[in-house]
Amino acid sequence: MSKKILIVDDLHPAFKESAAALGYEVDDRPDITRAETLAAVKDYDGIAVRTKFRIDKEIFDVAPKLKFVARAGAGLDNIDIDIAKEKGIALLAANEGNMDAVGEHAVGLLLSLMNNFRKADVEIRNGVWDREGNRGYELKGKTVGIVGYGFMGQSFARKLSGFGVNVIAYDKYKTGFSDEFAKEVSMEEIVKHSDVLSLHIPLTRETKQMVDDEYFFHFKKPIFFINTARGEIVNVKAVLNNIANGKILGAGLDVLEKEKFPTLAEQEWYDALKTNEKVILTPHIAGWTFDSYRKISEVLAQKLAKISG
Repeated sequence: MSKKILIVDDLHPAFKESAAALGYEVDDRPDITRAETLAAVKDYDGIAVRTKFRIDKEIFDVAPKLKFVARAGAGLDNIDIDIAKEKGIALLAANEGNMDAVGEHAVGLLLSLMNNFRKADVEIRNGVWDREGNRGYELKGKTVGIVGYGFMGQSFARKLSGFGVNVIAYDKYKTGFSDEFAKEVSMEEIVKHSDVLSLHIPLTRETKQMVDDEYFFHFKKPIFFINTARGEIVNVKAVLNNIANGKILGAGLDVLEKEKFPTLAEQEWYDALKTNEKVILTPHIAGWTFDSYRKISEVLAQKLAKISG
């Protein structure tokens, strides 16, 4: 009997083609619902998902043949990792596939904030020509603090290497990772020296709502703040509070506590967020380029080949 994979999300064809070449029978059903998945998954050895729904105990319990879950993206926060480990199910993620996209997006947000691109653009379109009010900052000579030095944090550091900045990085779960792009430091040094703070950490029980008013309070200098990681790590009201008190000079947020409409518009902080000229918002696209769409599937296929012998 052939091994079978169910694709329940929109993946680049590269994954399906490579899996078929490895001998898998692949059912590519990007429009499948969760209910339909629950009814069908019992017949599959693997399931591939992006963000459509959570792969949790309910799904694992009706999938006795399941040997792996392939996540077409960075991180595994929409998969119940503990249950998967209990059942001996391999988890494949494709952080390498979109790390360049994330690194470039973070740089773009930072440069936009430091040079008032959004504010200046809006003003000119509304008949205002204000050079002094849009005077910006240069990156050269600044200290950029990175929290989390995995694929994404490393990519951001590499992208910054031509700007003449001092890059320092803290990672709670790694040591000895200093390289030519960043110097490993303590969190105390991050809060003491950073002119820029960029998050590159996963969403876990420990990091959920980690960045709040108290977190920002410890920073010694006003900072530019970038989040391309996960929205639920950061308390949006705290960001707005610290913009108001001058601790945050500008915030580039690709991810938010609550995403998509109408849910986003229902948040009590949404009106203040959307009207704040010191905030740049993007709709969770830091890792979502035409290039990463393909590269993510290629990385997943390579990892599938390794576990398929």
